[in-house]
Amino acid sequence: MAERLRTSRRGLLTLGTAAVAGTAAGTLTGCGSDADQPAAAPAMVAFGGDRQAGIATAQQDRLAFAAYDLTIDGTPAQNREALRELLKTWTAAARAMCAGKPVPGENKLGTAPPADTGEAFGSKPANLTVTIGFGPSLFDKRFGLADRRPAALADLPKFAGENLDAQNSNGDLAIQACSDDPMVAFHAVRNLARLGRGTVVMRWSQLGFGRAASTSTKQETPRNLFGFKDGTRNIHDAKTMDRWVFVGSDTDQKWMRDGSYLVARKIRMRIEAWDRDFLTDQQNVFGRHKYTGAPLTGGSEFDKPNFAAKNPDGSPTIPVGAHMRLAARENNGGVQILRRAYNYTDGMIAASGELDAGLFFLCYQRDPRSQFVALQRKLSAHDALNEYITHVGSGLYACPPGVADHEYWGQALLAD
Repeated sequence: MAERLRTSRRGLLTLGTAAVAGTAAGTLTGCGSDADQPAAAPAMVAFGGDRQAGIATAQQDRLAFAAYDLTIDGTPAQNREALRELLKTWTAAARAMCAGKPVPGENKLGTAPPADTGEAFGSKPANLTVTIGFGPSLFDKRFGLADRRPAALADLPKFAGENLDAQNSNGDLAIQACSDDPMVAFHAVRNLARLGRGTVVMRWSQLGFGRAASTSTKQETPRNLFGFKDGTRNIHDAKTMDRWVFVGSDTDQKWMRDGSYLVARKIRMRIEAWDRDFLTDQQNVFGRHKYTGAPLTGGSEFDKPNFAAKNPDGSPTIPVGAHMRLAARENNGGVQILRRAYNYTDGMIAASGELDAGLFFLCYQRDPRSQFVALQRKLSAHDALNEYITHVGSGLYACPPGVADHEYWGQALLAD
């Protein structure tokens, strides 16, 4: 058995899959029994359910995002079976990690690598959620899934002003791991990559800090790296989630019912240029007061903007190119998206010495064509913020519904 573990990827996958029905006993604290744990219950988000956690879940403070490409090269039937085994293994591992347990398998066998990499031993789940998405490329001829591609998973068009890096875009599969502990979030994407070695390779990844949105009315509105409150008018209630975020019975693909579509955009900010701009100009770009978050038309942060208000000279109080005006549901036929953005920093840009930092924009919706694409076409053409940002990475993913006990991610998609 130990020899197979050293040489067989399938042996490793089988080891993880065997735990789908019941994950290994013990928590991350030394892989011991429940008796070894402190009495206080850890902050934990349920993994199973009709809908995946990590979408409507109250947004955590840290993000680890990774996109993967499948490397298997057999017949469609063989490839589909390998994908099925991978998703069974990944589901078992994610279920365990979200419960504060190690990746299923043996951790004390000295003649084989541990089943869990160990950096999160002793850590609580810290509200860990692990959410999966399937990219458009998964539905090519490799797996025989072309007829199961949802119409809403249409490739994103090219937008004005973007400068996308192919090495930081797309992917067959995507994992969004969110937690209030950065080590726990990183541990999730690292271990899924390790479990999939030989079947998938990581295409690109991004760590995020300081959430730049709130998905609960109990959360204070955070600030982006430009210093402005971000996501004040985000979706918070279940009724609006059902209308704009989750796929309903009208979908052309039944396997996506109760799922959602994720758009990921890496947006680099020209921080140095922004920092030299006058406060009044900054506020006109966003349409809000910088420190209070209130609309330029007055009141407090959560007061409704008055888009008809005029300055004494007759100009709009909230400028025509203000980000808030262009993105507001009142000016887009009621269209809304659920934002789950994070700030990021990747050090510095060697050629200029400027900070390489910005916003890792994640949003969920029922149909990207009529939601994100419609909004971004308008923003990319007219938003005053474009002077200070560039979209450099992009991905679109169909996030399937949640899983019940003994089910695995994408089970309905892969059903024969």
